[in-house]
Amino acid sequence: MMPLTIAKVGERNIIKKVSGKTDIKLHLENLGFVVGTPITVIAEIGGNVIVSIKESRIAISREMASKIMV
Repeated sequence: MMPLTIAKVGERNIIKKVSGKTDIKLHLENLGFVVGTPITVIAEIGGNVIVSIKESRIAISREMASKIMV
């Protein structure tokens, strides 16, 4: 298990754990970051991570991405 920030661009992973405070976890869940969901890092731009999840592209901060374990 590793944080999403370490995942390679283009590599498909499965979310195994979402950590952090309750409000952060709820925010990420509302965006679709739930355990068991496939996720792919599309790019890293200016400290943000762009991911493909549930047929959507979402940009999250590096800090948020470090809370998602794949």
